[in-house]
Amino acid sequence: TGVSGSGKSTLVHDVLYQNLAGALRVESREEPAPIRSLRGAEELQDVKIVDQSPLSRTPRSTPIVYLGAFDLVRQLFASSPDGQLAGLAPGYFSFNSGAGRCERCWGNGFEKVEMQFLADVFVPCDQCDGRRYKPQVLEVLYRGRSVYEVLNMTVRQALAFFSGSPKVVRRLHVLDEIGLGYLRLGQPATTLSGGEAQRIKIASHLTSRKTDRTLYILDEPTTGLHFDDIAKLLAAFRKLLQAGNSLLVIEHNLDVIKTADWIIDLGPEGGEAGGQIVAEGTPEQIAMDDASLTGRYLRPMLSGGRARTYADARA
Repeated sequence: TGVSGSGKSTLVHDVLYQNLAGALRVESREEPAPIRSLRGAEELQDVKIVDQSPLSRTPRSTPIVYLGAFDLVRQLFASSPDGQLAGLAPGYFSFNSGAGRCERCWGNGFEKVEMQFLADVFVPCDQCDGRRYKPQVLEVLYRGRSVYEVLNMTVRQALAFFSGSPKVVRRLHVLDEIGLGYLRLGQPATTLSGGEAQRIKIASHLTSRKTDRTLYILDEPTTGLHFDDIAKLLAAFRKLLQAGNSLLVIEHNLDVIKTADWIIDLGPEGGEAGGQIVAEGTPEQIAMDDASLTGRYLRPMLSGGRARTYADARA
Protein backbone atom coordinates (compact mmCIF):
# COMPACT_ATOMS: atom_id res chain seq x y z
CA THR A 1 0.00 0.00 0.00
CA GLY A 2 0.98 3.66 -0.17
CA VAL A 3 0.29 6.90 -2.01
CA SER A 4 0.70 7.05 -5.78
CA GLY A 5 4.37 7.17 -6.75
CA SER A 6 5.57 5.77 -3.41
CA GLY A 7 7.38 2.87 -5.09
CA LYS A 8 4.89 0.01 -4.83
CA SER A 9 5.15 -1.21 -8.43
CA THR A 10 8.93 -0.77 -8.51
CA LEU A 11 9.34 -2.85 -5.36
CA VAL A 12 6.93 -5.59 -6.43
CA HIS A 13 7.70 -5.86 -10.16
CA ASP A 14 11.32 -4.81 -10.60
CA VAL A 15 12.74 -5.99 -7.30
CA LEU A 16 10.66 -8.87 -6.00
CA TYR A 17 9.13 -10.49 -9.09
CA GLN A 18 12.19 -10.31 -11.31
CA ASN A 19 14.50 -11.67 -8.60
CA LEU A 20 12.04 -14.42 -7.66
CA ALA A 21 11.66 -15.33 -11.35
CA GLY A 22 15.45 -15.73 -11.53
CA ALA A 23 15.61 -17.80 -8.36
CA LEU A 24 12.75 -20.07 -9.48
CA ARG A 25 13.95 -20.19 -13.10
CA VAL A 26 10.78 -18.61 -14.43
CA GLU A 27 11.19 -17.11 -17.90
CA SER A 28 11.46 -13.32 -17.79
CA ARG A 29 12.64 -10.83 -20.40
CA GLU A 30 13.73 -8.13 -17.95
CA GLU A 31 16.80 -7.90 -15.78
CA PRO A 32 16.10 -8.00 -12.02
CA ALA A 33 16.97 -4.99 -9.87
CA PRO A 34 20.14 -5.44 -7.78
CA ILE A 35 19.56 -6.74 -4.24
CA ARG A 36 21.74 -7.84 -1.33
CA SER A 37 19.89 -11.10 -0.71
CA LEU A 38 16.63 -12.95 -1.27
CA ARG A 39 15.27 -15.18 1.45
CA GLY A 40 12.34 -17.60 1.34
CA ALA A 41 12.34 -18.40 -2.40
CA GLU A 42 12.83 -22.05 -1.56
CA GLU A 43 9.34 -22.06 0.01
CA LEU A 44 7.77 -21.40 -3.41
CA GLN A 45 7.38 -23.51 -6.53
CA ASP A 46 6.37 -20.71 -8.88
CA VAL A 47 5.59 -17.00 -9.15
CA LYS A 48 2.99 -15.51 -11.51
CA ILE A 49 1.66 -12.05 -12.31
CA VAL A 50 -2.13 -12.02 -12.86
CA ASP A 51 -3.10 -8.71 -14.45
CA GLN A 52 -6.07 -7.22 -16.31
CA SER A 53 -4.51 -7.53 -19.75
CA PRO A 54 -6.70 -9.21 -22.41
CA LEU A 55 -6.75 -13.01 -22.52
CA SER A 56 -6.02 -12.79 -26.22
CA ARG A 57 -5.93 -10.28 -29.06
CA THR A 58 -8.06 -12.57 -31.21
CA PRO A 59 -11.81 -13.24 -30.90
CA ARG A 60 -11.07 -16.96 -31.37
CA SER A 61 -10.17 -17.18 -27.68
CA THR A 62 -13.25 -17.71 -25.49
CA PRO A 63 -13.83 -18.57 -21.80
CA ILE A 64 -14.51 -22.25 -22.53
CA VAL A 65 -11.39 -22.52 -24.70
CA TYR A 66 -9.18 -20.66 -22.22
CA LEU A 67 -10.21 -22.98 -19.37
CA GLY A 68 -9.58 -26.09 -21.45
CA ALA A 69 -13.20 -27.23 -21.13
CA PHE A 70 -13.93 -27.13 -24.85
CA ASP A 71 -11.75 -30.19 -25.49
CA LEU A 72 -14.02 -32.15 -23.14
CA VAL A 73 -17.18 -30.78 -24.79
CA ARG A 74 -15.94 -31.71 -28.27
CA GLN A 75 -15.29 -35.25 -27.07
CA LEU A 76 -18.86 -35.45 -25.77
CA PHE A 77 -20.25 -34.43 -29.16
CA ALA A 78 -18.00 -36.87 -31.03
CA SER A 79 -19.01 -39.77 -28.75
CA SER A 80 -22.74 -38.97 -28.90
CA PRO A 81 -25.00 -41.24 -31.00
CA ASP A 82 -25.26 -38.53 -33.67
CA GLY A 83 -21.51 -38.01 -33.69
CA GLN A 84 -20.74 -41.70 -34.01
CA LEU A 85 -23.35 -42.14 -36.75
CA ALA A 86 -21.83 -39.24 -38.70
CA GLY A 87 -18.30 -40.52 -38.01
CA LEU A 88 -17.08 -37.11 -36.82
CA ALA A 89 -13.96 -36.95 -34.62
CA PRO A 90 -13.62 -34.31 -31.85
CA GLY A 91 -11.58 -32.11 -34.21
CA TYR A 92 -14.63 -31.49 -36.37
CA PHE A 93 -16.23 -29.56 -33.50
CA SER A 94 -13.39 -27.05 -33.20
CA PHE A 95 -14.00 -23.60 -34.66
CA ASN A 96 -10.30 -22.75 -34.50
CA SER A 97 -9.13 -25.52 -36.80
CA GLY A 98 -10.31 -28.70 -38.45
CA ALA A 99 -12.62 -29.68 -41.27
CA GLY A 100 -15.85 -28.87 -39.45
CA ARG A 101 -15.62 -25.10 -39.30
CA CYS A 102 -17.15 -22.80 -41.87
CA GLU A 103 -14.76 -22.38 -44.79
CA ARG A 104 -15.83 -18.83 -45.56
CA CYS A 105 -15.29 -17.21 -42.13
CA TRP A 106 -12.85 -19.89 -40.86
CA GLY A 107 -14.96 -20.49 -37.75
CA ASN A 108 -15.17 -16.87 -36.63
CA GLY A 109 -18.90 -16.61 -37.30
CA PHE A 110 -18.41 -13.14 -38.78
CA GLU A 111 -16.50 -11.35 -41.50
CA LYS A 112 -14.53 -8.14 -41.14
CA VAL A 113 -15.34 -5.31 -43.50
CA GLU A 114 -12.43 -2.86 -43.61
CA MET A 115 -13.51 0.77 -43.71
CA GLN A 116 -11.14 3.30 -45.19
CA PHE A 117 -11.71 6.15 -42.74
CA LEU A 118 -13.81 4.48 -40.02
CA ALA A 119 -13.41 1.56 -37.64
CA ASP A 120 -13.70 -1.90 -39.18
CA VAL A 121 -17.21 -3.37 -39.25
CA PHE A 122 -17.97 -7.01 -38.36
CA VAL A 123 -20.97 -8.64 -40.01
CA PRO A 124 -22.34 -12.20 -39.58
CA CYS A 125 -20.97 -14.67 -42.10
CA ASP A 126 -23.57 -15.11 -44.86
CA GLN A 127 -22.57 -18.74 -45.42
CA CYS A 128 -22.94 -20.11 -41.86
CA ASP A 129 -25.18 -17.26 -40.65
CA GLY A 130 -22.82 -16.61 -37.75
CA ARG A 131 -22.93 -20.21 -36.49
CA ARG A 132 -19.23 -20.96 -37.16
CA TYR A 133 -19.69 -24.53 -38.45
CA LYS A 134 -20.64 -26.51 -41.54
CA PRO A 135 -24.24 -27.83 -41.66
CA GLN A 136 -23.24 -31.48 -41.09
CA VAL A 137 -21.53 -30.52 -37.82
CA LEU A 138 -24.52 -28.51 -36.62
CA GLU A 139 -26.76 -31.52 -37.28
CA VAL A 140 -24.92 -33.48 -34.57
CA LEU A 141 -26.80 -33.00 -31.30
CA TYR A 142 -25.72 -33.74 -27.74
CA ARG A 143 -28.71 -33.94 -25.40
CA GLY A 144 -30.75 -32.13 -28.05
CA ARG A 145 -28.34 -29.18 -28.54
CA SER A 146 -25.84 -28.39 -31.30
CA VAL A 147 -22.30 -27.24 -30.55
CA TYR A 148 -23.29 -23.73 -31.64
CA GLU A 149 -26.15 -23.69 -29.13
CA VAL A 150 -23.81 -24.89 -26.39
CA LEU A 151 -21.36 -22.07 -27.14
CA ASN A 152 -24.23 -19.58 -26.74
CA MET A 153 -25.07 -20.89 -23.24
CA THR A 154 -24.12 -18.89 -20.17
CA VAL A 155 -21.88 -20.56 -17.61
CA ARG A 156 -24.87 -21.11 -15.29
CA GLN A 157 -26.93 -22.66 -18.09
CA ALA A 158 -24.01 -24.91 -19.03
CA LEU A 159 -23.58 -26.11 -15.44
CA ALA A 160 -27.12 -27.47 -15.51
CA PHE A 161 -26.78 -28.84 -19.04
CA PHE A 162 -23.52 -30.70 -18.34
CA SER A 163 -24.53 -31.87 -14.86
CA GLY A 164 -23.77 -35.46 -15.90
CA SER A 165 -20.20 -34.57 -16.94
CA PRO A 166 -18.18 -33.90 -13.75
CA LYS A 167 -14.99 -32.88 -15.60
CA VAL A 168 -16.80 -30.13 -17.52
CA VAL A 169 -18.69 -28.99 -14.42
CA ARG A 170 -15.48 -28.77 -12.37
CA ARG A 171 -13.91 -26.33 -14.82
CA LEU A 172 -17.01 -24.18 -15.24
CA HIS A 173 -18.10 -24.17 -11.60
CA VAL A 174 -15.14 -22.00 -10.60
CA LEU A 175 -16.29 -19.28 -13.00
CA ASP A 176 -19.71 -19.23 -11.40
CA GLU A 177 -18.21 -19.11 -7.89
CA ILE A 178 -16.21 -15.98 -8.67
CA GLY A 179 -19.17 -14.15 -10.18
CA LEU A 180 -18.80 -14.89 -13.90
CA GLY A 181 -21.79 -17.18 -14.29
CA TYR A 182 -23.36 -14.72 -16.74
CA LEU A 183 -20.61 -15.05 -19.37
CA ARG A 184 -21.37 -17.02 -22.51
CA LEU A 185 -19.09 -19.98 -23.18
CA GLY A 186 -18.25 -18.80 -26.69
CA GLN A 187 -17.95 -15.09 -25.91
CA PRO A 188 -14.92 -13.64 -27.73
CA ALA A 189 -12.09 -12.70 -25.37
CA THR A 190 -11.87 -9.30 -27.05
CA THR A 191 -15.27 -8.36 -25.58
CA LEU A 192 -14.30 -9.07 -21.95
CA SER A 193 -13.48 -6.27 -19.50
CA GLY A 194 -10.13 -6.17 -17.73
CA GLY A 195 -11.70 -7.36 -14.47
CA GLU A 196 -13.43 -10.26 -16.22
CA ALA A 197 -10.21 -11.28 -17.95
CA GLN A 198 -8.32 -11.22 -14.66
CA ARG A 199 -10.88 -13.40 -12.90
CA ILE A 200 -10.87 -15.91 -15.78
CA LYS A 201 -7.08 -16.15 -15.38
CA ILE A 202 -7.57 -16.86 -11.66
CA ALA A 203 -10.18 -19.50 -12.53
CA SER A 204 -7.72 -21.10 -14.94
CA HIS A 205 -5.13 -21.41 -12.16
CA LEU A 206 -7.72 -22.84 -9.78
CA THR A 207 -8.79 -25.54 -12.25
CA SER A 208 -5.27 -26.51 -13.26
CA ARG A 209 -4.74 -28.50 -10.02
CA LYS A 210 -1.15 -27.22 -10.06
CA THR A 211 -1.56 -24.15 -7.85
CA ASP A 212 0.18 -25.36 -4.68
CA ARG A 213 2.91 -23.04 -3.31
CA THR A 214 2.66 -20.39 -6.02
CA LEU A 215 3.02 -16.68 -5.27
CA TYR A 216 0.42 -14.71 -7.25
CA ILE A 217 1.12 -11.01 -7.78
CA LEU A 218 -1.75 -8.66 -8.62
CA ASP A 219 -1.35 -4.95 -9.35
CA GLU A 220 -4.47 -2.98 -8.35
CA PRO A 221 -6.93 -5.72 -9.38
CA THR A 222 -9.96 -3.68 -8.22
CA THR A 223 -9.49 -0.98 -10.89
CA GLY A 224 -12.86 -0.37 -12.53
CA LEU A 225 -14.72 -2.89 -10.38
CA HIS A 226 -18.03 -2.33 -8.61
CA PHE A 227 -18.29 -3.06 -4.85
CA ASP A 228 -20.10 -6.32 -5.62
CA ASP A 229 -17.38 -7.36 -8.08
CA ILE A 230 -14.72 -6.64 -5.44
CA ALA A 231 -16.47 -9.05 -3.08
CA LYS A 232 -16.36 -11.71 -5.79
CA LEU A 233 -12.69 -10.98 -6.43
CA LEU A 234 -11.97 -11.49 -2.73
CA ALA A 235 -13.79 -14.83 -2.92
CA ALA A 236 -11.42 -15.81 -5.73
CA PHE A 237 -8.48 -14.74 -3.56
CA ARG A 238 -9.69 -16.98 -0.73
CA LYS A 239 -9.87 -19.94 -3.11
CA LEU A 240 -6.25 -19.39 -4.19
CA LEU A 241 -5.18 -19.22 -0.55
CA GLN A 242 -7.12 -22.34 0.38
CA ALA A 243 -5.29 -24.18 -2.42
CA GLY A 244 -1.99 -23.51 -0.64
CA ASN A 245 -0.83 -20.37 -2.43
CA SER A 246 0.22 -16.86 -1.40
CA LEU A 247 -0.96 -13.49 -2.70
CA LEU A 248 0.94 -10.23 -3.01
CA VAL A 249 -1.41 -7.40 -3.97
CA ILE A 250 -0.72 -3.75 -4.77
CA GLU A 251 -3.91 -1.96 -3.80
CA HIS A 252 -5.57 1.33 -2.85
CA ASN A 253 -9.01 -0.14 -2.16
CA LEU A 254 -9.69 -0.29 1.57
CA ASP A 255 -12.07 -3.27 1.27
CA VAL A 256 -9.15 -5.31 -0.01
CA ILE A 257 -6.52 -3.79 2.28
CA LYS A 258 -8.45 -4.55 5.45
CA THR A 259 -8.57 -8.29 4.61
CA ALA A 260 -4.78 -8.62 4.28
CA ASP A 261 -2.75 -10.76 6.68
CA TRP A 262 0.21 -8.35 6.46
CA ILE A 263 0.59 -4.85 5.04
CA ILE A 264 3.75 -3.08 3.85
CA ASP A 265 2.96 0.64 3.59
CA LEU A 266 5.33 2.72 1.45
CA GLY A 267 5.86 6.47 1.39
CA PRO A 268 5.84 8.89 3.02
CA GLU A 269 5.10 10.74 -0.23
CA GLY A 270 5.48 10.05 -3.95
CA GLY A 271 8.45 10.39 -6.29
CA GLU A 272 11.74 11.34 -4.66
CA ALA A 273 9.96 11.61 -1.30
CA GLY A 274 8.84 7.96 -1.51
CA GLY A 275 10.49 4.58 -1.55
CA GLN A 276 10.60 4.08 2.21
CA ILE A 277 8.72 1.60 4.39
CA VAL A 278 6.47 3.80 6.53
CA ALA A 279 4.80 1.00 8.45
CA GLU A 280 4.26 -2.74 8.30
CA GLY A 281 2.04 -5.15 10.18
CA THR A 282 -1.52 -6.39 10.39
CA PRO A 283 -4.35 -4.07 9.30
CA GLU A 284 -5.07 -3.35 12.97
CA GLN A 285 -1.43 -2.38 13.59
CA ILE A 286 -1.32 -0.17 10.49
CA ALA A 287 -4.55 1.55 11.55
CA MET A 288 -2.95 2.59 14.85
CA ASP A 289 0.24 3.94 13.24
CA ASP A 290 -0.06 7.73 12.86
CA ALA A 291 2.85 7.80 10.38
CA SER A 292 0.80 5.81 7.84
CA LEU A 293 -1.65 7.65 5.59
CA THR A 294 -3.20 4.28 4.75
CA GLY A 295 -3.69 3.67 8.47
CA ARG A 296 -5.61 6.90 8.93
CA TYR A 297 -8.22 5.83 6.37
CA LEU A 298 -8.20 2.22 7.55
CA ARG A 299 -8.88 3.13 11.20
CA PRO A 300 -12.62 3.97 10.92
CA MET A 301 -13.21 0.78 8.90
CA LEU A 302 -11.74 -1.43 11.60
CA SER A 303 -13.39 0.31 14.52
CA GLY A 304 -16.31 -2.11 14.21
CA GLY A 305 -14.24 -5.10 13.11
CA ARG A 306 -13.01 -6.21 9.70
CA ALA A 307 -16.53 -6.94 8.48
CA ARG A 308 -17.18 -3.22 7.90
CA THR A 309 -17.16 -2.07 4.30
CA TYR A 310 -15.82 1.09 2.70
CA ALA A 311 -19.40 2.29 2.19
CA ASP A 312 -20.12 1.78 5.90
CA ALA A 313 -17.01 3.75 6.88
CA ARG A 314 -17.96 6.66 4.64
CA ALA A 315 -21.49 6.67 6.04
